[in-house]
Amino acid sequence: MTTLYQDLKDKLARLHVLEQMIVVNTLVFLFTGFLSLVLSNGRFYVLNFLSLSNDIWEVFLNPWTIITYGFLHYSLNHLFFNMLVLYFLARTFANLFRPRMALKIYVLGIISGAVFFSLATSLSPGILNINGPLVGASAGVRACIIFLCVYMPDKLVGFFTLRFKLKYLGIAMVVLDLPGLLSANSGGTVAHIGGYVLGFYFAYQLQKGREIGLFLDNILDYLSNKKRPLKTAYRKKTKKDRPKPKRDQNAFTHQKQIDLILDKIGKSGYESLTQEEKDFLFRAGKK
Repeated sequence: MTTLYQDLKDKLARLHVLEQMIVVNTLVFLFTGFLSLVLSNGRFYVLNFLSLSNDIWEVFLNPWTIITYGFLHYSLNHLFFNMLVLYFLARTFANLFRPRMALKIYVLGIISGAVFFSLATSLSPGILNINGPLVGASAGVRACIIFLCVYMPDKLVGFFTLRFKLKYLGIAMVVLDLPGLLSANSGGTVAHIGGYVLGFYFAYQLQKGREIGLFLDNILDYLSNKKRPLKTAYRKKTKKDRPKPKRDQNAFTHQKQIDLILDKIGKSGYESLTQEEKDFLFRAGKK
């Protein structure tokens, strides 16, 4: 049993962070499904506790729901299509960006979707058709897609025999989503827009050399048991004990190298890269 547990743990650790999110979303869906079988209202209670209410005052009373709603799905189809897109996004992010950046865009997209949803329910009551709580990872998924479309807009992608630039994919997604504001799922569409805005802003700021998700690093370090050394009463902290500026500088330089390679891909295609550049992208995707 110990060996099996360790094998599963090792395999999970080797997955890209977005693939790990697929596992988490799937396990949550299976758990809520199991509850519906053993308890008459078990799934209802879980969804009610973790979903994002359409009453903004309930959101203030249950602040965890601005994140937890993004790991719930009402149906198998809802889960399947979100996770399918997330899988392909994981393949793209793995080759171009650090895993942690993908996670930050995904989580911030979910939070942004929650903010837009809550503001819409409070500022436009009766205008939009929002009659229930919000669930689903769509805001996070869309944030990741739009980030790629804005950050490398001229990168060519293929769909069967068609080839087009990423920026056109982003424009098409937004335009096709807007009519949803008049549908029975207008709340979901509002959350999608929140994801679009976050993805756009994240990419826009990153192009200027600023990463808006840096504040999440301390939280992620804590969750991954990589806490910083605590100060002691008998020892004064020196500059050598503060590696963060160097780490941030190295991370920024590393990202700029990736940016230059991405620009080259966008202009001339992946095959124009030298073997050294391809190896660099491969190593960057493994970090």
